[in-house]
Amino acid sequence: MTALLRPDQKAVADLVKTGTRVLDIGCGTGELLDYLAREKQVDGRGIEISQEAVSRAIASGLPVIQGDADADLMHYPDKAFDYAILSKALQAMHKPKDVLEHMVRIAGHVIVSIPNFGYWRNRLQLLVRGRMPVTKTLSYEWYDTPNIHFCTIRDFIILCEELGFVIEHRISVTNDGHIAPFHNHGAWVNWFSEQAVFMIQAK
Repeated sequence: MTALLRPDQKAVADLVKTGTRVLDIGCGTGELLDYLAREKQVDGRGIEISQEAVSRAIASGLPVIQGDADADLMHYPDKAFDYAILSKALQAMHKPKDVLEHMVRIAGHVIVSIPNFGYWRNRLQLLVRGRMPVTKTLSYEWYDTPNIHFCTIRDFIILCEELGFVIEHRISVTNDGHIAPFHNHGAWVNWFSEQAVFMIQAK
């Protein structure tokens, strides 16, 4: 498998240390897992709800199982992994808060990438067109989207504060691959970041 990583996946991969144990939740066909195994020699596992994606990942030699993060993460033991990764899938979870709490329990570090609903183009589409935004990052129409819990960068940071999580890294990501760290949740980051990557852990 030689598929190119999305910009947010590249930012996620840069945060993972070589030779560690990784669980990729909602891993799709396993592009990120494959990259981490080849480039960082991780001991990686994947869980994915789509049977078709699981079959493709297994055909590529990747250790991926079918499972539902909303229901199945409770069965993983505490600190079984060094990293638990959820890339652009939190908004598709039925219980995102519970999923994050389980991730922090089963891994020393949790890496989450999110599309930012507060991005200025999304706001503009709502203001001018009066319709739910459709962009490169949010590419579905409202009636066929798998996304059920949209959030902004600020929403995610506030949730982490409420849950008592420590944010170790915060990274702003654009669709053209520009990656930059940020250290607050001011309005400008929330307006101009198409996506964000966070690495969090329990206090």
